Amino acid sequence: MNKAEILIIDDEPQIRKLLEITLESNDYKVWQAETGKAGIIMAANHPPELILLDIGLPDKSGHEILKELRTWYNKSIIILSVQNNEVDIVSALDHGATDYLTKPFRSAELLARIRSAIRRNQSNNSENKIICGDIVIDIAARVVMLNNTLLKLTATEFNLLVLLAKNEGRVLTHQYILKEIWGLGAQTETQYLRVFIGTLRKKIETDPNKPQHIFTESGVGYRFM
Repeated sequence: MNKAEILIIDDEPQIRKLLEITLESNDYKVWQAETGKAGIIMAANHPPELILLDIGLPDKSGHEILKELRTWYNKSIIILSVQNNEVDIVSALDHGATDYLTKPFRSAELLARIRSAIRRNQSNNSENKIICGDIVIDIAARVVMLNNTLLKLTATEFNLLVLLAKNEGRVLTHQYILKEIWGLGAQTETQYLRVFIGTLRKKIETDPNKPQHIFTESGVGYRFM
């Protein structure tokens, strides 16, 4: 039984009902709010494990609600929206959204994103070892093993891999990665990042042209699985 509590903030009754049926049939406990203000109050009074947040709310923009939630709520927030433009997606991710799904979405994909987000909530990112399938990252020793074989990574490649792995399942924007790895002055150097992603893929992927770990989210950033 999952029994993780999920708060839905969405003004469309049909969407809330669909989500309720999907989530409860997978053993999640569901709370619902049809306005941003009501959602914030519910989240504050009873913080859920995860929030599904619609962008098009009647009282406030979902982007505003996201910013307000992120001043105190540190668990996963998945954005649901009919908007599919890069500006909206990047803005949401840069302001703390864990993930972004465009309506209409497939139930199986939503459930997979939820499982990934909740796993990340429950993991302790301060641990010295990260295990992601066939990859084992020893942060303290700065060692990476792939199928029990030691990988030779540069310092930058190692730092990039750790950042991606700590955020497993989450889309990290180009600007966020560049800031975290190279600092504020590098946030426009997306070509620079692309080169390092390419070299890292060559070292950890069986086929760099068909990656199984580092996925490109076109125009937005990268997701590690």
